Amino acid sequence: MHIDIDHITKYSFSNPTKMVIQTLRLTPQSNSVQNILSWDINVDCDARLNPFYDAYGNLCHILSIEEPVQEFSIEVIGSVDTYLTSGVITDVDANFPLAVYKRFTSLACFSPELKEFAFAAASEKDDLGKAHQLLGAIYETMRFDTMTTNSQTDAVQAFAAKSGVCQDYAHIFIACSRLLGLPSRYVSGHLLRQDGANLQEASHAWAETHINGLGWVAFDPANGICADEHYVKVAVGLDYRDAAPIAGSRYGGGTETLSVGLNVRKAGLQFQSQSQ
Repeated sequence: MHIDIDHITKYSFSNPTKMVIQTLRLTPQSNSVQNILSWDINVDCDARLNPFYDAYGNLCHILSIEEPVQEFSIEVIGSVDTYLTSGVITDVDANFPLAVYKRFTSLACFSPELKEFAFAAASEKDDLGKAHQLLGAIYETMRFDTMTTNSQTDAVQAFAAKSGVCQDYAHIFIACSRLLGLPSRYVSGHLLRQDGANLQEASHAWAETHINGLGWVAFDPANGICADEHYVKVAVGLDYRDAAPIAGSRYGGGTETLSVGLNVRKAGLQFQSQSQ
């Protein structure tokens, strides 16, 4: 499937900034489930973009703006071919041993209640069966709600509320998978929605769990399915903080206003740029 993406993040400040430094994890890479046809990052001010690979193998950029600005935008425009693999990623990951992805973090953490849930949900003997049971149980237990959590909410808090967004679903799935002894990691990226909602307010998040004999398998607990050709993978990490699309700091600027626009569409449909 050919997917086109236009993703714009706009910042405005009450006073001009003195300096802005950000880490951008906005650039996907070609692998066994996708082929990047074109990809550009555009910043509408005098800025420097220095590429590098982080410890997880993500292609990142350091954005630095050293002149005062009161507003600026970061726009990503790209085209990707994706493939149907039933969620299985066959690429060899040599960045870390699998044991690293069994580590709990401040966001992918657990409580006695979450531990009880994980073991009650996964009764199958084989790892793939456990992961699918866990996927279904989280999808049935949680309620999607954009108002109950934020980017700092951890898996325990989201599970206690029984509601959250895709980031929270992913953290819960990752924490439960690790409780079951399954290496699991966080994935940030884009989803071509099948309900025709091309214009979206944010990127998507899901999880990958390593299954012996298969490799990494992508699970999207927010939708209760394995990732398919509608997904574009951008970055991975132990949790959201390792794969956040944009993270950084600024000096000066006063109060900040942030807006995000995202257009994910199948090739052949009219492209509506968020920058217009």
